[in-house]
Amino acid sequence: MAGVSQMKIVNGAAGYVLEDVPHLTDYIPHLPTYPNQLQDNPAYAGVKQYFVNVDDTVAQKIVVHNSSPRGTHFRRAGPRQKVYFKSDDVRACIVTCGGLCPGLNTVIREIVCGLYHMYGVTKVLGIDGGYRGFYSKNTINLTPKVVDDIHKRGGTILGTSRGGHDTSKIVDSIQDRGINQVYIIGGDGTQKGAAVIYEEIRRRGLNVAVAGIPKTIDNDIPVIDRSFGFDTAVEEAQRAINAAHVEAGSFENGIGIVKLMGRHSGFIAMYATLASRDVDCCLIPESPFYLEGKGGLFEFIKRRLKENGHMVIVVAEGAGQDLLAKYLQSMNQQDASGNNLLQDVGLWISHKINDHFARVQKMAITLKYIDPTYMIRAVPGNASDNVYCSLLAQSAVHGAMAGYTGFTVGPVNGRHSYIPFERINERQNQVVITDRMWARLLSSTNQPSFISPRVVAESKKKQYKPPTQLLDGDRCENNH
Repeated sequence: MAGVSQMKIVNGAAGYVLEDVPHLTDYIPHLPTYPNQLQDNPAYAGVKQYFVNVDDTVAQKIVVHNSSPRGTHFRRAGPRQKVYFKSDDVRACIVTCGGLCPGLNTVIREIVCGLYHMYGVTKVLGIDGGYRGFYSKNTINLTPKVVDDIHKRGGTILGTSRGGHDTSKIVDSIQDRGINQVYIIGGDGTQKGAAVIYEEIRRRGLNVAVAGIPKTIDNDIPVIDRSFGFDTAVEEAQRAINAAHVEAGSFENGIGIVKLMGRHSGFIAMYATLASRDVDCCLIPESPFYLEGKGGLFEFIKRRLKENGHMVIVVAEGAGQDLLAKYLQSMNQQDASGNNLLQDVGLWISHKINDHFARVQKMAITLKYIDPTYMIRAVPGNASDNVYCSLLAQSAVHGAMAGYTGFTVGPVNGRHSYIPFERINERQNQVVITDRMWARLLSSTNQPSFISPRVVAESKKKQYKPPTQLLDGDRCENNH
């Protein structure tokens, strides 16, 4: 794309590569700097080292062998000794885009409180209703008092929407309002929009820092260890799985089906299944399955009902879409964010199971279908996610104040880092079905893999790397 700036790459000794994030001084030279007031903040009085060393970086891969190159690194997040904004000059804004996710309000709260309590920033605006709110709605003044208890509520106090990304109008609004720090909270589509906003701001030469906080309940953002809201989603999914287990166990040949989030990545379904231990079969987008014939889902259901008298199936919303396409012709429609509209695999598979056992097996079953999707999305973050959201928000604030821009923030191998938008937007993270974590699930449920040895061999060949090295972009949690 014309006009897109190149990623900053710094090469060092022994194969060291730093994929750096942009800085305001890359296109506005000679910007003044100011001492970071954190050194005078009473809250930090007992901290041994106030600031992150300018040379601190975080390795993307931590499992290596003795001849491995040092590999890709990202700039470590945290406060810097010098900042590029005076507190009184900062006019920040926060926008939330896309679907709901547990922890959104916590991130909003901690950005506001972080700016106010750590840096003395008092002018923070909330953009109402997603990207289109920049040019079609009034802003909301945010103070620590306004956001004091919002972390106890689900959703987002700022409102959200899909689509509405008009780059020129958004940057015009930023410029007209005198905004110089933009915090954008959203998933992969939102972060792609944030990258375009950053490029336009850079093209105009504006002294505006753009920071992204990645949000996707599906946990499908690459590079970072996990996305906020994921832990809460897995925990909340247990309620639905427990209910399905109770229903299924109370009837002869009872089947409980639970549909969970996961358009293209089955992390929630996989982790909820492993956490529950009551699930007999987990179906995810990354692992193809078939219904009829030897080794198919129907055969497994019949066997499990004969063995246990009941069973529970967890299915991710994106699973089996290739099978649905054979029966339904309304594919390739998209929502306002450009995401493909998926058919309801839960309802479809429930109908197919009922029909098969009534018509083919002549076997009476009792099937209960539970879809807790929007109940899970609407809850506030749990304790783990609230802590995580606080760290994300504060890391974003430190980065913007230090003059970094065009970045998103997240933990890489447990250390919070500043990651270029390009790396977040290049692909979606998915479950690797030839990985040990998926093998753990299969051994837990004792379900068939539903894939042929040829497909497994081809997948392994695609993913192969020398022993003890991680796959590119893989998270350590999937390789323990």
